[in-house]
Amino acid sequence: MRLLIIEDDPLLLDGLSVGLRLSGFTADTAGTLADARAALLGGGFAGVVLDVMLPDGSGLDLLNELRAAGSRIPVLLLTARDEVRDRVSGLDAGADDYLGKPFDLTELAARIRAMLRRQEGRATAVIEWNGLSLDPATQNGRIGGRELSFSRREFSVLHALAEHPGRILSKAQLEERLYGWQEDVESNTVEVHVHKLRAKLGRDFIQTVRGAGYRLLNPADGGSP
Repeated sequence: MRLLIIEDDPLLLDGLSVGLRLSGFTADTAGTLADARAALLGGGFAGVVLDVMLPDGSGLDLLNELRAAGSRIPVLLLTARDEVRDRVSGLDAGADDYLGKPFDLTELAARIRAMLRRQEGRATAVIEWNGLSLDPATQNGRIGGRELSFSRREFSVLHALAEHPGRILSKAQLEERLYGWQEDVESNTVEVHVHKLRAKLGRDFIQTVRGAGYRLLNPADGGSP
C-alpha cells in the first residue's frame, strides 16, 4: 500500500521510508506542509503518517484541512508531543491513531496495518479468498496446505487484488501500488509479477480482463485454485 510520510527530520524520514518499505509499504515522503499538500492533490495514497511540528506550520492544520474537505484518508500522527492532552487533541482533530517519539518501527508498521484494515472494514489481520490466506504482517501466504513466500512486489500486487477480489484493477492502479513518485516505472513489471504469481497460485487464479486489467478468480464462476 502506498503511504505519504510527512516528517521534517531528513534522517528520520529516510529511516521511516526504508523501514516501511521493508514492511511491504510503498512510501512517498514530504518534509513540509507545502510539499505534503501538493502530494495529496495527486491522490493515490492509502494512508498518511504525519508529524505535528513542521517547518511551515502544524501537521494538525493539515489534518483539519483534510477532514474539513471531507477526506477520509487514514492519518497516523507521529510526534514528539506525547502528553495525554496532545494525544486527545490529535485524535479529536480526526487522526485515526497517534504514536509518540521515540517509537519502535515494528509497532508503527503494525499500527498502520491496523489503521488501514479498519478503513477497509476488515477486522481480521489475515485476508482470505478462494482458499488463499494472505498475511500482510509477514508478506507470506498459504494455499492448499502449501506455504507461499512472495517478493515485496509480488505481495503488493496480490494484496491489492485480494483486498477487493471482484474488482478489476488496471495496470496503472497496480503500478501505483508498486512505485513511489520518485521511482521509474518499468513497463512490464506488472505482467512479470502476475506471471510469477500464477506459477505459485495456479494459472487461472488471477484473471486477465482484456483491455481493463486483472482480478482474482471468483469461485462462483466455477474455478478453484
